[in-house]
Amino acid sequence: MFIIIGAVVVLASMMGGFMMAGGQPAVLLQWSEFIVIGGVGFGALMIMVPMPTIVKIFGYIPKAMGHKHVHTHDNLDLLKAFYELFLLAQRDGLLAIEKHIEKPEASDIFSKSPILIANTSAVTYVCDTLKVMLSGGVPPHEVEALMDIEIETYEAEHMANAHLVAKVGDGFPAIGIVAAVLGIIITMGSINDGAEAVGHHVAAALVGTFLGILLSYGFVGPLATNIEHMILDNVRFMETIKSCVIAYAKGNPPIVAVEIGRRTLFSDSRPSFGELEAYLRGK
Repeated sequence: MFIIIGAVVVLASMMGGFMMAGGQPAVLLQWSEFIVIGGVGFGALMIMVPMPTIVKIFGYIPKAMGHKHVHTHDNLDLLKAFYELFLLAQRDGLLAIEKHIEKPEASDIFSKSPILIANTSAVTYVCDTLKVMLSGGVPPHEVEALMDIEIETYEAEHMANAHLVAKVGDGFPAIGIVAAVLGIIITMGSINDGAEAVGHHVAAALVGTFLGILLSYGFVGPLATNIEHMILDNVRFMETIKSCVIAYAKGNPPIVAVEIGRRTLFSDSRPSFGELEAYLRGK
């Protein structure tokens, strides 16, 4: 939602200031410049990466628009779900959680954490890890190494795509200059048509430079940063899950395991020890 609001603020500020200075919005609608900049930008992206990666990159846009900041109550739900899962394993044995990790979408424990159920990569992450633990004979430090490998792989894969978006954004000002130079070439060809025609062509050429800079610093660059933050949020989410699971695998009681997970949370969404204790008790 904030991406849409931010885009509206960028456009409104730009158009408002332009019109206040006496500019005519229709002058900015130079479709040839849009085609040059958009086409060259997309073509450059095709040269850089294969089509499956391009599809994945465009898939980040709706995810970024729907991404929500994790609040304290979301983390309380997450920690309580793990507390109840570990409590069940402690009381009835590790095999008692098998039905929950085989079908997490039908689990009455995992369903208590909507933010976990909605995150398919995190659900797969925790369930696959718990399946390894159920197989037996895997020491906690090996389980921890396994979880670290998946986090590193996730971050490397998705951060590379976010950096590609940033690289495309960095290229738009130069592509805008290319569009402007093409416009000046056209201008030179119509130099004998009078001052009005020359002015029109020069204005169209300058729109290319303006559009390239606006796309880079007003939209694509900020979107790349937003995607990076979204990925890092999910990495932190996975780190919290890892801390809880490994703490329990090392023999800690459920309450201690989720307390260790609580310590991994950032301060703006971390419940206090008292809040977590009261929530676990149903208060």
